[in-house]
Order: sequence, then structure tokens, then C-alpha cells
Amino acid sequence: MVETPDAGQAPLAAQPSTPQEREMPQEPATAPGADTLPRMGGGEPSPSDEQALVVPARVRVGSVVDGTVVAVDADQLLVDIGGKSDGVVPLAEAVVPPGKALADVFSPGQRLPVTVVGYDAQEGTPRLSQRRAAEAAVWRRLESVFHSGEAIEATVAEAVKGGLVLDLGVRAFMPASHLERGHVADLAPYVGRVLPCRIIELDRARGKAIVSRKSLLEEEARQRKEHLWGALEEGQACQGVVKSLTDFGAFIDLGGVDGLLHVSAMAWGRVDHPSEVLAVGDPVTVKVLKLDRERGKISLGLKQLLPDPWLRALERYPVGSVVEGRVARLASFGAFVQLEPGVDGLVHVSQMADHHVRDPREVVSEGERVRARVIRVVPEEHRISLSLRELDPVQREDASPAHEGADAGGAVTLRDVVGDLFQRAGVPAPGPAGAADESDGGSAAPVSSTDAG
Repeated sequence: MVETPDAGQAPLAAQPSTPQEREMPQEPATAPGADTLPRMGGGEPSPSDEQALVVPARVRVGSVVDGTVVAVDADQLLVDIGGKSDGVVPLAEAVVPPGKALADVFSPGQRLPVTVVGYDAQEGTPRLSQRRAAEAAVWRRLESVFHSGEAIEATVAEAVKGGLVLDLGVRAFMPASHLERGHVADLAPYVGRVLPCRIIELDRARGKAIVSRKSLLEEEARQRKEHLWGALEEGQACQGVVKSLTDFGAFIDLGGVDGLLHVSAMAWGRVDHPSEVLAVGDPVTVKVLKLDRERGKISLGLKQLLPDPWLRALERYPVGSVVEGRVARLASFGAFVQLEPGVDGLVHVSQMADHHVRDPREVVSEGERVRARVIRVVPEEHRISLSLRELDPVQREDASPAHEGADAGGAVTLRDVVGDLFQRAGVPAPGPAGAADESDGGSAAPVSSTDAG
């Protein structure tokens, strides 16, 4: 569209006198920002020339303008950017997906941002680039994202030495050390994936963009940790996964926070190594025993969620009953016999034989299965005192025990064996054998499994 200059506009400059000069682009003499139309016939301007038409100013090289597609050819686009003539976008400067033609992507009347690359020296036709305009828009967006620190998604284009190449509209690089919180040996599985990341370095002049996914993962981990610490309470049962094993216990990942499950809190029975109970990667339900928020430490328990076998010890191993178990370990003062996982009884040296025994190894050996009589039970102290010498000679030699601890499902006593006979005779059945022998355990007091330390 043409327009008339303002009344206060300076006089027009002298016009070219030859046709060749009139066709070449002219710089405005007195009206910066606008190109004037040459006065037909040449000569000096007259007052009537103040009504001459003026065309829009030539757009500065490097500017991004919004044009309109005028025509689509096989190898170029003609785009109107408001100048004297339509600009040209060569095929190489258009954004066309592989395997597509210009006509498949563009059509007349379509609005199209383009960058002015230059002007034809002879005709003054604008040379345009849609590709550069698209890149400029991407860089503007990336600069905004970079300064705000927000996350952005990008597709992994390829794996290269030292990291990944991502498509952000421009080429971006993610070092392998910024991919995960831990080391990644194989980058190939990430190709084609869309990854959230954060721009950590941006240099438009050098076309350099460095991104990191690790920073986002660490931020998410911090948020989960803060949330978890706020939700945890002592005595609470929670789900976790075994992260690692040590000689003294297992570290359990509770979903962003690690807690220690000590070997002594894994089972009611003796556990020599955590691998006897758990394996790395196992899901596990644990109880929070203690929270130290200042030091960031959590103590966990597993056996606390299981029934305490000592609560039924008096019922399962009544005084006077004959039980069978495995010699778990030997001490200078006697032998500990495992009756069931978590329940050990002590056979003091004074209760091993009718004769004096200096060393428990004279009578029993570790791992051996033995039969013994229960002479004392103190569940609240986790103590069961056993005796070998109080077994009858027949019981000592009998290979079929009257009671097998946890495997028998309950104690077998003298009352159980002959109770029916006494009932038929109308005589009250006797109490458990040895009920009054509680003080016959020798000069040393009974010692529980915990006393042996």
C-alpha cells in the first residue's frame, strides 16, 4: 500500500536519469526508513512531488519478519514481506520433513516467519530463510527456559562418545554423567526416548546447548526425601526394598530415604549374616524403631512385625516336658539348644550328666540333636533351662522324642500320656514331672541365649 509523505517531510533527493539507474534499489536521501518512487521524466522535484507515493522501508538483513506465501514452486517459495518485490525462500532454507516436497508443506496464503538473509544485488529481491527464522524462534524460547530454570522435554537423537545428542529444535548435548544419578554404562537404550531435562549452559553465538537430566532427578529425590521424613513416625510399618547388605545388617530404601535394618532385628532366631534372611532387591515390610532427624538416620526392625515366639514359650515348653533341639553353640558354662527359631534353651554343665563335667564338649557337640527335660521357663527374660541328666535312662536311649519343640505343634507331658488312665481310675492326674525341681539346676543360675552375648 502506498502513502503520501507528511507535509513537513524534507524535499526528495535527485532521481536517477537512466532506466538502468531507476531499476536499481535506491537509498532514501531525506526520509530514513523509506524508499521513494522515482519521479517520472526526471528533472528537479516540484512542489507537486510532495504528493509522490513512498514504498515501505527495506527490511534490515537479519531481521525476522512475518510473511505470506505467494507461490510454491518445486525448488523455492515466493513470500510477500511487504517490500517492492516478493522474497525467495530456496528449498535448502525451508523446513521440510524428509521425503516431503514444498507443495506438501506450504500453500499460497499461508503465514510464514522468515529471516531476511540479504538482497539480490541486481534486482533487490529479498533472499529469505524459513529455517533460520525457525531456529531463531527456538533460541528465543531456549533462552527463556534457561533463565527461568524450568524443565524442558527433548528427544534423544543419537548416542555419541561421552553422552547423548538431543533435539531441542536445535542440537543439544547431554553428557553421560548428567543422564542418571548413578553411572550409566550403555547409552544406546536411551535413543528415541523423550527425556525431561534442564538447560545448564546456553551460548547462542556458538550454537551450544548443554542439558542435564540428573539435576531434575536429584531435585525430585530431595522433594521425596523431605516428604518422607515428614510422614515417618516411630512404630510405623512401611514398605521398602533391600538396597545393600553388610556384615552388620541391610540398608532398606524406603522410597528416597535409606534406613538400617540391623542383623539383630531381622529375626527372633540367631542370624549370622543378613544374606540368610534377605537379598538385594527384595521387597520387605519393616517397622520404624527409631528416627534421628538431626543426623538423618532411621533404625528399622523386621522381627518386630513377627509373632514373638517367647510369648508362647511357657505353653509350648512347660516345665517337666521332654523336648528335642539342635545344639546351636557351646560356651564354657554349657550348651545352647535351639528349640525353634528364636527360642534357645540352656543346658548348664551341671545338668549335662550324673558325673562332674568340666567341658560341655565332653558330652555334646555343636550341631548335634539332643533331647532334654525342661526344668525352668522365664518367658519375660527369654530363659529356658534344660537338663540332660534328669532324663530317665530309657528316655536318653529312646530315639523317638516325646516332644519335638516347634515341629510337634505343642508340648507332650506325662499328663498327656497317662491322663486318660488316671481319669478312668478317678484319681487326679499328677502335675508335670519335675515341677518342683526348679532349684536343682546346679550352683549356677540358668543363663539365657542373650546372656552369652
